[in-house]
Amino acid sequence: MTSGGVLQKASASPGSVANAVADPARGVSTDPRGGHERIGEMMVRKGRMTTAQVATVLDEQSRAPQRFGEIAVRLGIVTVKDVDDALAVQFGYTALEPGAAQLPAKVVTAFAPTSPFAEALRGLRSQLMTRWFDGTPGQTAMAVTSVDRGDGKSFITANLGVVFAQLGENTLIIDGDMRHPTQHQIFGLPNRMGLSGVLSRRAGFEEITQMPHIGSLSVLPSGPLPPNPQELLGRPEFSRMLNDLSSIYDVILVDTPSAQQSSDAHVIAQRAGAALIVGRKDRTRSAELSQLTSILSNTGIRVLGATLNEI
Repeated sequence: MTSGGVLQKASASPGSVANAVADPARGVSTDPRGGHERIGEMMVRKGRMTTAQVATVLDEQSRAPQRFGEIAVRLGIVTVKDVDDALAVQFGYTALEPGAAQLPAKVVTAFAPTSPFAEALRGLRSQLMTRWFDGTPGQTAMAVTSVDRGDGKSFITANLGVVFAQLGENTLIIDGDMRHPTQHQIFGLPNRMGLSGVLSRRAGFEEITQMPHIGSLSVLPSGPLPPNPQELLGRPEFSRMLNDLSSIYDVILVDTPSAQQSSDAHVIAQRAGAALIVGRKDRTRSAELSQLTSILSNTGIRVLGATLNEI
């Protein structure tokens, strides 16, 4: 992960159609984890194909040894995205239908796990796992911050959490932005006691919600906006909370206010031990990223890198 890496806009990736695992005898892909729902069956269940269209594709496949999805796309019956979504389900990636589980389209990686944007985030995930989330004790939490509001840190945090969960990592997103919280909106959750309630000892870990359609992902919203967010975050309770949660979760991503907005991000990053900086393409200046990196690094925080968001 290098400073200035750009996360691409989400769109369907046609390349994955050619990477299906085919069963030539039955003309369909099979689930390598032991599931047996074929692509044609899945398309019928989702209303993307009729049984007659499945039969047409299978008949075509009997004459030409091509994958089921490739033939269906070539005949104009389904789209590349339809096939990609089906393959994502078979290979264990979360691939929700738009509007499913009350999740907004902002959770791109849950709806389009084969998109270029999702691929870019998986590349970022790999580098973070090499640099920080490698199983070393004390390296479970990471702050995600930005230079200014509107740079997309909350959007990146949410989608990065999904791709960690898709890998099977037990992942928790904490909305540490107790000034302008958004994670409850992104994931369609009520914002009751949340983090501020936990830190003020008015609530416990029951405020954490496990996302039912994104297996290994949980979210702790910000809770009511307190008059003293920096003091709450600076209390020993926050460090103890992260320590306790580290025994439960493999990856903890803490969304923070922007660095220019307050010093909360600095406090959170100190407690977490590491930080990822998000900038916005064509708006965030490299000098601003360098300055924020220096400020965090000079106080012992490990800055894992900076990435640019263009969505």
